[in-house]
Amino acid sequence: MAEARYPLDTCIRLLVVEDSEDDYLLLVATLGRQGLNVRCERVEDAETMRAALDAGPWDAVISDHHLPRFSSTDALAVLRESGQVLPFLIVSGAIGEDLAVEAMRNGADDYLIKGRLARLGPALTNALRAARTRRERIAAEQALRASEQQLRELSAHLQSVVEEERKAIAREVHDEIGGMLTALRFDLSWIGRHAEPTVARRAAQALETLDLAQRATQDIVRNLRPPVLDAGIVTAIEWQLGQFRRRSGLDARLSTSTDAIALADETAMTVYRTVQEALTNVVKHAGARSVSVDMVVSDNMLSLEFHDDGRGIGADDLGKPQSFGLRGLAERARAVGGWLDVSRTGAGTTLMLTVPVLAGPPPEEPT
Repeated sequence: MAEARYPLDTCIRLLVVEDSEDDYLLLVATLGRQGLNVRCERVEDAETMRAALDAGPWDAVISDHHLPRFSSTDALAVLRESGQVLPFLIVSGAIGEDLAVEAMRNGADDYLIKGRLARLGPALTNALRAARTRRERIAAEQALRASEQQLRELSAHLQSVVEEERKAIAREVHDEIGGMLTALRFDLSWIGRHAEPTVARRAAQALETLDLAQRATQDIVRNLRPPVLDAGIVTAIEWQLGQFRRRSGLDARLSTSTDAIALADETAMTVYRTVQEALTNVVKHAGARSVSVDMVVSDNMLSLEFHDDGRGIGADDLGKPQSFGLRGLAERARAVGGWLDVSRTGAGTTLMLTVPVLAGPPPEEPT
């Protein structure tokens, strides 16, 4: 028998599923003659194999195909149940080609015929290299998933911080700046009533400018923290669509299965911002004539379908590195336990948002 051309410097820890002591000793001797340094243990049923796997560690498993109380198929299943990523080789004289191919499909790395073990060493070494590659890939995938989860958590945290800062700024603008503008209105009104005509006219002009400043302040407050959300998400969406109709001249309608939808504050803000971003995209990109929003509550989930009849979003649009708006919406939805899907459907674009609703009756409106 030829010397091994694939020697390993370290000892290979090998678990052998075999009921024949003679065949086991032949296999160990063959590996030794082929230049491999192995430390082996023999098992012959599921119970002892599970115990050996738990006691490990092991570098590979070699199994006979047909044992009185066990088979290579059973042994492979036990290995998979253990969660260990180990090479699995079948060495048997009682397996046909069809069964061998099926075993390979189920995860075996190779199979050899007893009595023809010339390539046992190379087969084992190749399987060890392949298993190392699989483990590295799995580790990389796990690291990637962990990194993605961390990014999602960071994104959700940043969104929460941004919304809290918006609320704080909205209160400051409303209370401080709004209060000062109101005081300024009183002063200008007093001047207009008591000053000589030229000064009174200037005061009236200043009051007109003040009106614009107050309206701008109110718009800023609404964008930072929409007070309309306090009236419920249905009212808030109706208000959004009304504003959209006035600004754009496009048709926009809302259909809902219920007027009372109980949502957590963060979830309600997610729905509101999603519709806000979708309406902004319609104006900027879609070239649409109409917009429809349908909201349905079923099985404690709110499904919102936003559709426009514009040019339709393309796959390239979704994949653009700069498409942070939709990505941000998707992260918002994920952070509250929902999901977002955007697709091109016939004429136009459809956005589907699904988020959980609160259990029980909706909260009472503030008096």
